Amino acid sequence: MTVGTNSAPRPAGPAGAPEDLWFGLDPDELPDGLVVADETGHVVGFNRAAARITAIRPGDAIGARIERALPLEDLEGRRWWTLTDPYGGLATRRGQPERNLLLPGGREVLVSARYVRARPAGPVHRLVISLRGTEARRRTERSHAELIATVAHELRSPLTSVKGFTATLLAKWERFTDDQKRLMLETVDADANRVTRLIAELLDISRIDSGRLEVRRQPVDLATAVGRHVQALTANGQEPERFLVRVSRPLPDLWADPDKIDQILGNLLENAVRHGDGTVTIDVSPHEKGTAVTVTDEGPGIPEESMGRVFTRFWRGSKRGGTGLGLYIVKGIVEAHGGTITVGRGPGGGAEFRFILPVGAPAYLTQ
Repeated sequence: MTVGTNSAPRPAGPAGAPEDLWFGLDPDELPDGLVVADETGHVVGFNRAAARITAIRPGDAIGARIERALPLEDLEGRRWWTLTDPYGGLATRRGQPERNLLLPGGREVLVSARYVRARPAGPVHRLVISLRGTEARRRTERSHAELIATVAHELRSPLTSVKGFTATLLAKWERFTDDQKRLMLETVDADANRVTRLIAELLDISRIDSGRLEVRRQPVDLATAVGRHVQALTANGQEPERFLVRVSRPLPDLWADPDKIDQILGNLLENAVRHGDGTVTIDVSPHEKGTAVTVTDEGPGIPEESMGRVFTRFWRGSKRGGTGLGLYIVKGIVEAHGGTITVGRGPGGGAEFRFILPVGAPAYLTQ
């Protein structure tokens, strides 16, 4: 960390150690910007991250007054140091929470400050400022904007259909035959289910992102669950010969959330049917960490350059519909169970998804 040689002494760490010996850590290794001013308001420390984030040379900042070294303004054009007055005001203040501020030229930075006092209610002995770039926040905002746009797009079509059919039925009920009414009501029901699924996906994403996805563990027979999903697909028109289920027994006892396991299997099998070709093979086998399930198709597979993006939001393997949220949710559910999921290329060149679930413990033992 760059420190002035003709001003105040080097800031000290917890045991009076010089700043570059704090717990053996060089402040220049910190990912966030760190600026330190002494009791007179002059800058005595300016690490590399601070220089990168602010585009200010350490040599120009060291020894200067903090308001000159970091001429910050709020979004309304007011000078931040004049507003906060760290060396004056109430002696009980401990600092400033993080907020978005501007440097000359319009460069945005996230700034927080800590007021270090030698004794309670005493004068400020040291001013410690943390700086962060706004790139991560912008990425989050873009991700949220993309999610809103995707949801709006996906909701518009089914809701338009529901509104159109219900309005037509209400206005012209007597003009339609029973078969026509049934067809329109079945379409409304299907579109309502589509909206319900999308809302469920959004709730899952919210819980995954906030770390609040709950797993209610119960005994789960994975082989039976796979068979149930295959039967549902064949009942909906898929040829039974298209599916090959292989189970290697004995399988270890598995404690998992059955509803969420159904989400995983349903998503992976629907993806294999929709985006793949040929036979869809499902292997269920014991693994040293628990139980492994592999779903493989014989389609064109996933391009090598896309492998790293498969489990991100909005990734779509093809233009055949979908929100691009399913595999992101699958990964979140598997990891909430303490498991792992990977994607690769199967023996026939198609996509191969493999997830491993640990044995786990019943819900009443994990609460």
